[in-house]
Amino acid sequence: MQSIAEKDLGTPAPRWRNVGLKTSIAEPARKTVTLNIDGQECTVAEGTSVMRAAALAGISIPKLCATDQLEAFGSCRLCLVQIDGMRGYPASCTTPVAPGMKVTTQNAKLAELRRGVMELYISDHPLDCLTCPANGHCELQDMAGAVGLREVRYGYEGDNHVHARRNGEVNERFVAKDESNPYFTFDPSKCIVCSRCVRACDEQQGTLALTIQGRGFDSKVSPSAAENFLESECVSCGACVQACPTATLSEKSLIAMGQAEHSVVTTCAYCGVGCSFRAEMKGEEVVRMVPNKDGHANHGHSCVKGRFAIGYATHSDRITKPMIRARITDPWREVSWDEAIAYAASEFKRIQAKYGRDAIGGITSSRCTNEETYLVQKLVRAGFGNNNVDTCARVCHSPTGYGLKQTLGESAGTQNFDSVMQADVIMVIGANPTDGHPVFGSQMKRRLREGARLIVADPRRIDLVRTPHVKAEHHLKLRPGTNVALINALAHVIVTEGLVQEDFVRERCDMESFDKWRNFVADARHSPESTESITGVPAATMRAAARLYATGGNAAIYYGLGVTEHSQGSTMVMGIANLAMATGNVGREGVGVNPLRGQNNVQGSCDMGSFPHEFPGYRHVSDQSTRDLLQQAWGVNLLDEPGLRIPNMFEAALDGEFMGLYIEGEDIAQSDPNTQHVTAALTAMECIVVQDLFLNESAKFAHVFLPGSSFMEKDGTFTNAERRISRVRKLMKPKSGYADWEITQLLANAMGYPMNYAHPGEIMDEIARLTPTFANVSYQRLDELGSIQWPCNDEHPLGTPTMHVDAFVRGKGRFMVTEYVPTQEKVNARFPLILTTGRILSQYNVGAQTRRTDNVHWHAEDRLEIHAADAEARGIVDGDWVGVASRAGETVLRSRITDRVQPGVVYTTFHFPESGANVITTDNSDWATNCPEYKVTAVEVTRVSQPSEWQKRYREFSQRQDELLKARDAADAS
Repeated sequence: MQSIAEKDLGTPAPRWRNVGLKTSIAEPARKTVTLNIDGQECTVAEGTSVMRAAALAGISIPKLCATDQLEAFGSCRLCLVQIDGMRGYPASCTTPVAPGMKVTTQNAKLAELRRGVMELYISDHPLDCLTCPANGHCELQDMAGAVGLREVRYGYEGDNHVHARRNGEVNERFVAKDESNPYFTFDPSKCIVCSRCVRACDEQQGTLALTIQGRGFDSKVSPSAAENFLESECVSCGACVQACPTATLSEKSLIAMGQAEHSVVTTCAYCGVGCSFRAEMKGEEVVRMVPNKDGHANHGHSCVKGRFAIGYATHSDRITKPMIRARITDPWREVSWDEAIAYAASEFKRIQAKYGRDAIGGITSSRCTNEETYLVQKLVRAGFGNNNVDTCARVCHSPTGYGLKQTLGESAGTQNFDSVMQADVIMVIGANPTDGHPVFGSQMKRRLREGARLIVADPRRIDLVRTPHVKAEHHLKLRPGTNVALINALAHVIVTEGLVQEDFVRERCDMESFDKWRNFVADARHSPESTESITGVPAATMRAAARLYATGGNAAIYYGLGVTEHSQGSTMVMGIANLAMATGNVGREGVGVNPLRGQNNVQGSCDMGSFPHEFPGYRHVSDQSTRDLLQQAWGVNLLDEPGLRIPNMFEAALDGEFMGLYIEGEDIAQSDPNTQHVTAALTAMECIVVQDLFLNESAKFAHVFLPGSSFMEKDGTFTNAERRISRVRKLMKPKSGYADWEITQLLANAMGYPMNYAHPGEIMDEIARLTPTFANVSYQRLDELGSIQWPCNDEHPLGTPTMHVDAFVRGKGRFMVTEYVPTQEKVNARFPLILTTGRILSQYNVGAQTRRTDNVHWHAEDRLEIHAADAEARGIVDGDWVGVASRAGETVLRSRITDRVQPGVVYTTFHFPESGANVITTDNSDWATNCPEYKVTAVEVTRVSQPSEWQKRYREFSQRQDELLKARDAADAS
């Protein structure tokens, strides 16, 4: 069922499809066509369907199989029209416009034909409209009224799919309703076999999990091989549900609550794609989330998390009242907002008086809005009087900021997501788009199905390596930790085989740095033959991949945490930028260097100045002009020395020098490496203030808990991985009484630093005044344009979809020498395997949100993937409990034997705190940014029969913290 607020134009806008190195992109055709529809002159883009042309002119043609989200199909025969000079009655959805064409959409003959078609549909459809969940918003119901259907002559006694019994006997054609999926139902008795669900799965999602089984009257929609939806290959993106014109596929929330009464456009709070949604509401209750067709990042598509996994916002674990306690062994005590804020401020002031100004700091959130993040860093710098502010980007994409700043001049990706539709070669390095960024992953698969060629560099066989109608031309299955050796080998081939785009380099890049880099990578020690023993990738494969990237046309690189979360993460980012510059793959659509950000506002949290060395807009704290600007605006003196990074905060806490921490919307006790080191540091602190939705792992070490607000309870903006700033709109009042920005403001005022914003729009106005790349951004402008990609200023008033078009931000592109330095994390006889970590589609980050939804149906625990050879050598069978021990610690997980991982490599996710994935990761980190080396941990795996010692301690501690939380409830009850 489509959105209650959107008009369906029947077929998509025309797209150019060209052969060879030229590519396709969704855009209005340059040529136009003028035709006559029902006596009305219409001018539309060449390639537009008659149906769409009519809709654009305000003329409605009945339809059932057609929707503007899918390619024309022409099966329902309801959209027949009459065209002068054309025989018969063609389907308007599959008929393109032509110059001078005269179209009739309404006459007696067309009405008769359409009523006959509709009569056949209704003859095999239940007449339960009054109790049907689609009642009031059913396309079949609407079309029956539109064609004037008044009777059905064929009766229901014959063959049908509607009734379980026919003539007293079991009806073999009837299929019972499938309610296996936690989010939607499938009722085949209501199906009209329009194929929209099948086509949505094929065209939008690219999973191809649905099919039409049988022929003629036996035709029916089937998930996979006649399985139920939950057990099939369906990934629950919901595209089929949205495409369905009847109640055959219906959200369970819609069935329970009925039709929504209004909708509000907002932005998803999960991954860095930043999908736009229409929240369809009844009062302040969300009936369902429908992806916005006008969404510039997602174009009406979504994944299981954004569309369905919003139940965490109303989960019973949600804490909505402030709490305080003197020690973490004390029960929590619910207090008023005034008391909680006053207590937090007094503790921070006490700590500073006792230990010094630098003894406290803050951590901003990549899940909160730009405005909220901006206020936290402002509070730390202006209110706390130091630069001890950091963000979770420290542990994910801080090397992106450093590496791209050094080479290209800006700490962000170069393209928009739609750029992939013009790529001829796509190289995916250390990323898993179909799981981590699924909506963009679907768009990438669409381009690959159209003919783009794929290179994957990953130690693990991700789905993109081989998935329906998609196969990587080269899978560079490198050993974890050898990224830089691989990128140098690819560069060696490009340089030594004369594949450098000399004109581009000469015009756009610094020649001194290029010559130095060229001489470096040309050295024989960087050849594929020399590095094969390091990377484990055959030399011939590396050479073929390098040639394809350099000569295959528009070549785009997309990378993720498999690049950044290494001891040489920054080096690898610079190596990627070197490769793109050397081949001229920067500065136009279809190319570029594209980091896939993990959380919804990782980009924004960095933009807003969340690092201890940078003010908003990536300006160093030592820059006098920036400091003067901010000092005048903020009314205080600012320090010119960087503050503490998160790892430095931990060390200083254990040294008794850093004793107070304000954490907004992050869970460092679960997400940061070497968990036992982190929790020791948290235990050493005297006042930890956590602002969040739940008593997460970090909050168990807190002294003040300030209940935060979900994305549905606030106004603001998120900035996604393509630098796209999008509005977040308030759907309901904050359950705790305050949005997160208001809580930070209360704390700032209590600390003695005045903040008096009345609305987040005022905060954005301040950001725009003080940050050059945001200069022309405002809520009014965002409402007008839908979204804006920074930089947005006088030079680029509508934003900047593609960066570095005529020149690099830094002027001339700078090549950086990228010497491969092996990680200190070595395998040996004691720890012979390498552990690497990642994410899975149904869960998100530390799982605090998705674990509190029905997504646990697909992934209820973190498991250890291990190759059959390694498992056999250790006597491990699938499903065994196995101990995973490293130099940092040990945990126990259930095994999964698979050939996705190569021998010598094991893999796990980190979505469940009891799994302790980060108990075994180490303190090794990137040389430039301290981004942890999550992707390389030497381990040993053995069969075990009980939890690890850490897990036993964790369970005991967590149970005690739950008891202390319940003691608060008991006190309230008494």
